[in-house]
Amino acid sequence: MPRSLRIAGAWAAALALGLTACAAPDGDASAQPRKAASRAAAPDRVEPVQSGAKPELPVTVTSADGRRVTVQDADRIVPLTGSLNEIVFTLGLGENVVARDITATFEQAEKLPVVTRAHDVSAESVLSLKPTVVLADTTTGPAEAIDQIRDAGVPLVVFDPAKSLDDVSPRIEAVAKTLGVEKSGAELTRRTERRIDVAREGIPTGDRAKKPRVAFLYLRGSASVYLLGGRDSGASSLLEAAGAVDAGKESGLKKDFTAITSEALAEAAPDAILVMTKGLASVNGVDGLLKVPGVAETPAGLDRRVVSIDDGVLLNYGPRTDQVLKSLVEQLYGDAK
Repeated sequence: MPRSLRIAGAWAAALALGLTACAAPDGDASAQPRKAASRAAAPDRVEPVQSGAKPELPVTVTSADGRRVTVQDADRIVPLTGSLNEIVFTLGLGENVVARDITATFEQAEKLPVVTRAHDVSAESVLSLKPTVVLADTTTGPAEAIDQIRDAGVPLVVFDPAKSLDDVSPRIEAVAKTLGVEKSGAELTRRTERRIDVAREGIPTGDRAKKPRVAFLYLRGSASVYLLGGRDSGASSLLEAAGAVDAGKESGLKKDFTAITSEALAEAAPDAILVMTKGLASVNGVDGLLKVPGVAETPAGLDRRVVSIDDGVLLNYGPRTDQVLKSLVEQLYGDAK
């Protein structure tokens, strides 16, 4: 599912190919990476900071689109992306959130009403919940929906999407400042940075540190969407932090995503393939993935070396990024550590 792809880029690429997106089926055991099959799935929950978040408002901030926005009240928050929803909950303001984007998949948010259709915001759904502040990012759309929410007098703050590890802390701090909980933001930033540092400690070094080439594939089998991530896919920073090489980027793919071809995969020559869990399930697991043209002939395909990480966290670059990095390292290196 969507984030700074980023996934918006993936769906745009899919639409450019004349494809219609469909929801992927739930995963099953066959969809799990071979090396990770025996590991119990971690609970899909966020962990709020310990200090109680008490908004100190009003605050005036500069939105990423250049507007000055004053937030008077954070009692009814509507975050319009899954990553923003995750940050708000982790800041300790989950009880103030009244809606979610379809990409907010974690447990605490699952009962909230969804205010998006596919990945487009429904202004009517948002406004019906009487929000006191709405959070979006520059990939949120359509523009008409954003304008409609603003025209109704609701403070709406736009943030730049997070595309790398370097964006994690500034994004947390920006959201915290907007909601008047800068102390909780500072606490969450310190905790997140500390945990990412610990996750990095699991990366092999020395003779064990041969950098694997990893291709990030975005899959939606039910919509025949098969894309290979390039320089701007959003995965490069994670792969490089895990001591790997982004095979798509290294092979010269400069866009976010490119349609998978046998030639492109041969050029990328990945030792491992990174996918989202629901994407892997949508092609019927590893066996189905190997039927995608060109995959079976790669070193990764020959070894059935597939790394799968939950859609709801992989590219969020938020408070759970340490979990993503830890899982990536464990699945890439296994016993090599």
